[in-house]
Amino acid sequence: MRNAVWMLAVALLATGCIKKIAINSMADALSGSTGGSFTQDDDLTFVGEALPFALKTMESINDSAPKHVGIKTTLCSGYTQYAMVYVKWPADQVRYDDFEAYEGGMERTKRFLSRSEKYCMAAFDLKHEGFSKQVYADTDTALADMTVDDIELLYWTGATWLARISISKDDMEAIGQLPIAEKMMRRAIELDEDWGKGALHDMMILLEPNTPMPGGLDRAREHYERAIALSGGMLASPYVSLATSVSYSEQKKEEFVELMEKALEIDPSASPEDQLANLYAQAQARYYLDHLDDLFL
Repeated sequence: MRNAVWMLAVALLATGCIKKIAINSMADALSGSTGGSFTQDDDLTFVGEALPFALKTMESINDSAPKHVGIKTTLCSGYTQYAMVYVKWPADQVRYDDFEAYEGGMERTKRFLSRSEKYCMAAFDLKHEGFSKQVYADTDTALADMTVDDIELLYWTGATWLARISISKDDMEAIGQLPIAEKMMRRAIELDEDWGKGALHDMMILLEPNTPMPGGLDRAREHYERAIALSGGMLASPYVSLATSVSYSEQKKEEFVELMEKALEIDPSASPEDQLANLYAQAQARYYLDHLDDLFL
């Protein structure tokens, strides 16, 4: 009888271990390889329809693999991208035609960004114990421990906060995160400015004009030059970023149009891993060119 009980316990333990290995393997797969199939797709709408199911599936796996950093990082970035591309952007386009729908879209965007922030902080806490508290109490010390392996989380956490700040002008808690998000981006650039083909500099194009330090528009142009150089001119986003954050602010209509047209000249299929991002930036460019009268006096 004792042998039978012992064998049963061993069997149950083995089953538990196998289940854990299977779950972690699935988490590795979902956080490591599926991004390519999404980012290389040539249909924005199709990807948007698939993303909710993919994100909910990853959440289920995350619940069973609570210490898996990769899947939390993927959920951090996934919810941010879904919020901005498939919730906020459609709402922005109906702002003047259906304000109620616009407001509803903004509220949904905030909720998805809150989900993203939860996963960003959970991933950071697994990598750096206590980070989610220390980053508020002593930002410089918290960021001093960051390494190149943390750049992805720094980028997406900063992007999540900046996105929420952009639609929460009356939310002092969100606005209070601006200097922390700025320090995250600057720390990431210190670690590896080449990361993401200049994605960090692209983000700074949008951020610099909103920082309290004078000269933000000029610094944004410097980041634009670096983003173009690091991407080899193969990404449409830096052109759109400079146009919407600097050319628009300075009411330089001709420059705005020129930048949007440069974004549209890029062949999305020339860089398969960036195809979806280019298609999104080009969709924005077409929309802005069609609404110049709403943007410029």
